[in-house]
Formats: sequence, C-alpha cells, structure tokens
Amino acid sequence: MDYRIELIFVPVSDADRAKEFYEGKLGWNVDHDYTVQPGLRFVQVTPPGSACSIAFGEGISEDEPGSMRNVQVVIDDADATRAALLDAGVEASDVDEQAWGRFVTFSDPDGNRWTLQQIVRQG
Repeated sequence: MDYRIELIFVPVSDADRAKEFYEGKLGWNVDHDYTVQPGLRFVQVTPPGSACSIAFGEGISEDEPGSMRNVQVVIDDADATRAALLDAGVEASDVDEQAWGRFVTFSDPDGNRWTLQQIVRQG
C-alpha cells in the first residue's frame, strides 16, 4: 500500500497576500483558486517539481496564521536557491552547513517558516 503526502494546509490571515507571495515571489504554480461560498475560499499552490501542494484560503484551517514551522523542502542547490529568494525580495537565512545537509530558511508574510534542505551525499 502506498502513502503519498499530496497537500499541506498553510494557515494564513490574507489569502490574496499569500497568493501574491507564493506565486509572485516564489514562482509556485497556482493550481486552484476557488471561492466555494462567502467565507470559504480554497487556493492550492504547487512548488516547481513537487508532487505535494499547499493549500490556504479562508475558512479551511483552524490553525493560527503563521503557526506552521515544520515543513522541509528538498532543493538541489542551497546557494542558488537562497540567491533566487533574495533576488525575489524574500528574506532568507544564510546557508547553514551541517553534515547531513545544507539548510536555508525563510518565512511567508504571516510567519509560516519553511526549511529548505540540499541533501549532502555521504561518501
């Protein structure tokens, strides 16, 4: 039996601001932006090359905006990704060198924190 994580909910306070950040600054693809009814809006966004999307909007999460802290995304090159974030106007940490990976972090406008990991092959 396969288990595939395909959607992660990200709690935001303003769906339009979040959409502008994820689409406009990060370049993630907007798959859906649908208002089901007043107070219920679903926006789904997918990072390039990812099999897992994120969702945010209105009326879809009980979590406090900005409370997401534990999602890690694998990237090919920490230096290039950090440079691209900075070029897009996104504040990003310096590259944190560890034996098991090279890490960069950034936050969305609500403070949801993303950790990016370049995997370092042992050998």
